[in-house]
Amino acid sequence: MVAEYALKSLLGPTSPYIVGSAGIEALPAIIHPVIAEYLLAKGSDLSNHVPRKLSRDLLDEATLPVAMGLNHSEFIRQQFSRDVRLFNEICFQKREPILDLHEAIPDWQLNLVASRDYVVSVIDYIWDTMPIFLSTLSDVNHTPENRCT
Repeated sequence: MVAEYALKSLLGPTSPYIVGSAGIEALPAIIHPVIAEYLLAKGSDLSNHVPRKLSRDLLDEATLPVAMGLNHSEFIRQQFSRDVRLFNEICFQKREPILDLHEAIPDWQLNLVASRDYVVSVIDYIWDTMPIFLSTLSDVNHTPENRCT
C-alpha cells in the first residue's frame, strides 16, 4: 500500500497510469494511525483506501506486478504460476525483501517504539526509493492503460 501511494505521489494527480496495490491477505482493518498520519504528512490521504486481496484478474491486468517480500513472490508463484520481481530487484538488482513488521521485529506487539520506528523507516525507504523505481521502468512499454500492482 505504501508503494502504491508513493508512486502515485511521484507521478502526480494527472498521471494517465493506473497504480494499485493488493496483498496476499486483505483483512478488513483500519489503517494504523501512525501509518495514516505519516503518509498524510507526505501528502497521501488514505481515508478512501480499500485493501484488496490479490487475484488472478488483478495480476493479469497488471503490466508490472511487484512484490515487496519473498513470501509475497512465493505466494504469487504458488497460487498463480507467475514469477514476480521484488521491489529491490527492480531498483537495485538485489533479491532482497522488504520485511513485514512481524518478520523484522518478532515481538512487535510488545516493542511498540521499535515497531513504530521500523514502520516509519520502511515508509521512508519506499518513498525515497520510488524515483529509482520509476527511472528503471523505461523497459516497460508505458501507455495509460498500463498498471502497476
